Amino acid sequence: MERRKKAHIISSVVSGSIAEELEIEAGDRILSIDGNEIEDIFDYQFLIQDTYIEVLVEKADGEQWLLEVEKDFDEDLGIAFENGLMDEYRSCRNKCIFCFIDQMPPGMRETLYFKDDDSRLSFLQGNYVTLTNMSEHDIDRICRYHLSPINISFQTMNPRLRCMMLNNRFAGDALKKVDVLYGAGIHMNGQIVLCKGINDGAELEYSIRQLMKYIPVLESVSVVPVGLTRFREGLYPLEPFGREEAAAVIDMIEGFQRTCRGAYGIHFIHASDEWYLLAGKELPEEARYDGYPQLENGVGMLRLLLNEFEESMEERLKAPLPDSSPREELSIATGKLPFPYIQQMAERMMKAYPGLNIHVYPITNHFFGERITVSGLLTGQDLLAQLREKTLGSRLLLPENILRSGEDVFLDDMRVGELEKALQVPINIVKSSGNDFVKTILGERLPF
Repeated sequence: MERRKKAHIISSVVSGSIAEELEIEAGDRILSIDGNEIEDIFDYQFLIQDTYIEVLVEKADGEQWLLEVEKDFDEDLGIAFENGLMDEYRSCRNKCIFCFIDQMPPGMRETLYFKDDDSRLSFLQGNYVTLTNMSEHDIDRICRYHLSPINISFQTMNPRLRCMMLNNRFAGDALKKVDVLYGAGIHMNGQIVLCKGINDGAELEYSIRQLMKYIPVLESVSVVPVGLTRFREGLYPLEPFGREEAAAVIDMIEGFQRTCRGAYGIHFIHASDEWYLLAGKELPEEARYDGYPQLENGVGMLRLLLNEFEESMEERLKAPLPDSSPREELSIATGKLPFPYIQQMAERMMKAYPGLNIHVYPITNHFFGERITVSGLLTGQDLLAQLREKTLGSRLLLPENILRSGEDVFLDDMRVGELEKALQVPINIVKSSGNDFVKTILGERLPF
C-alpha cells in the first residue's frame, strides 16, 4: 500500500504575505514543495528557500492547487502551521538512572510526564538529546541542512558505562554519531549529569579528555549534579554530593579550564552554579563563562544576575536621588540555592534606598524533597504553606522561572491568582535579569 503523504494544516496566514496573495487560507494543507514530501519544519524551511518553487496545496473542499511562486531567496511565505514542528514529537526510549521525570510524583498533569528526546527540539528550543533516538536519515538531514547547534547529553564517553546509565544497549554506539556531526562541522554543546560513584572521578576526567578532541566544533560542556527528589522508590540508588566532593569536581573542572584556555582560547568545560554553592566557593568571574553558552543548565546564571544587578544599580546611583526615596515594605520568595545572593542584592538596595524594607524568604521544597533547591521547581503549595504567616508587605516578588513557560501556573497546577488570593497580596513576576530585579523593586519609580 502506498504510504499516504503527510498533510500539514495551516493555522494562520500573515497579512500582506506571499501566501495571502496566493489566496492560501487557514485550514488549507501543504502537501509538497517542488514534488518533495515535507517531513517536518526543517524540510519546509529548506525547501522554500529558492527563488522559484512549486507548492501543492489542498483546499478545505479537497481541491488541489499547484502554485508557482517567484520570490526573493530565503523569503518566507508567511504561513504558520497548527503543529509548529510539523510532525509528532519523539519521546525518549531510554530509562536513565538519573531521569528527573521518573522521580515525579503521581497525579500531575500529563504533559509533565512526557520525556522528549527529539533532535529537532534541540535546534528549536535548546533541548538536550541523547542521540539514541536518531536514525542515519536524521543525521544526514542535519548535515545536509547544516543545522546548528545541537545540544547533546553525553553523561559519559565510556560506551559501556553510557549503556548502563541510559539503560539502552545502543547508547554507547550512539556516540559514533558525534564523529559524523563533527566531520560535517555541526556545532554542538554538551552536558554531563554527574552521578556520585558512577560517572565522576576518573570517569569524568576520561570523558572531558575525550570531549576536548571535538573542540572547537563542540563549543562547551556543562557538568551538573544529578537532581534527586523524594520520589525514588524502586529506582537506581543514587546519593547526593557533599561539600568536599563538590569541591573536588570544581578543582578538576577548573584544571581543565586552564588547559583549554591555553590550548584553544576557551574554557570549554563548565561547572554549574550549584557546585560552587554546595562547596562554599566563590563564583567564577564573568570572563570564565565564555559568553554564557550554558545558562539554561544553570552555568553562570548567578554571576550574570549579580553583574547585571550591579550595573543597573551603578547606573541609577550616578544620578542624584529624587527628593523622596522610594518607601515600601515588600517581599521576595526564592529557592534555597539562590537565596544568599538574592538576600545580598536586597540588602544592597535597602542600603541605597533607606525607605525600602525587603524581606527575602528561602522556600524549602517539600513537594519534591529538600534536596531540590532551585527556584524553578518550587510549587504553589510550598509557597503558600511557608509564606502564609510571613510579613509580605505591599507585594510579593517571584522569579519568572517558577512558572511553566508561557503560563501563569506553577508545577502543581496552582495559578498565580489563586496564590495571590490565599496570601492576600499582589504578586509580581520578575524576569531573570538583574536590571529587571531592580526595576521591579523600584516599581519603575526612577526614569531609567
